Amino acid sequence: MIKRRNSPFSFSAEDFDESAESFGAFDPFLSESPARHAGAAASGPRAEGEDDSGDETRSPLELDLTNHFLIAMPSMLDPIFGGTVVYLCEHNHNGALGVVINKPTDMTMDVLFDRINLKLEIRPDTPDAMPELYRRPVMFGGPVQVERGFVLHSTSEKYSSTLQVTDEVALTTSKDVLEAVAHGNGPERVLVTLGCSGWSPGQLEGEIGRNGWLTVKADPAIIFELPVEQRFTAALALLGIDPVMLSGDAGRA
Repeated sequence: MIKRRNSPFSFSAEDFDESAESFGAFDPFLSESPARHAGAAASGPRAEGEDDSGDETRSPLELDLTNHFLIAMPSMLDPIFGGTVVYLCEHNHNGALGVVINKPTDMTMDVLFDRINLKLEIRPDTPDAMPELYRRPVMFGGPVQVERGFVLHSTSEKYSSTLQVTDEVALTTSKDVLEAVAHGNGPERVLVTLGCSGWSPGQLEGEIGRNGWLTVKADPAIIFELPVEQRFTAALALLGIDPVMLSGDAGRA
């Protein structure tokens, strides 16, 4: 991966920029064009005037893994990605961008709202009465831009900075989606991560070729409906694989 940290992650109020439209003040996609590129997560926004028209004339990728799960193989010894499932939001000639969906932090949604000064529309009298959505853990999305927020959600509404991945799934980096959730009129399905996962051109393909990942078309129900601890096994089940069958020498599916 592009950026790695081997020390434990901890998140505090300083991780959020409340004054910015994009919570964390980071948009991993190009802001000046509807055509957004995964490689921007690693390399940053293109310089003003930089021409990206050549992207449209390139031949399609031989392996386009947008809207796929990456499932870490036992040979993935990286302490950050071992045992993870990554949802790929974009994969093109500029690289790949995704978020880990099964590595929870110790922060829950209600704590996140409090830290970025969002008032819940419904504030229960006791923690046990808190709606299930607000008690969900925020995920560690990856080692790139770990201080920034990313929201996977269903696609009923459009927000300020949104990448439409499929008809069912979108990725938003602007704070307005969380404002809608806090006010009770946000997307029905939501998964929030801190940080994302990014690959430079050809890097992901190389990792797959070295049996680092299994790949399978994603099922949104695994992202939004299953408990965190069941997502890895459920993603493998899409391939008909039981976790006990895996070995570090297995090939890519």
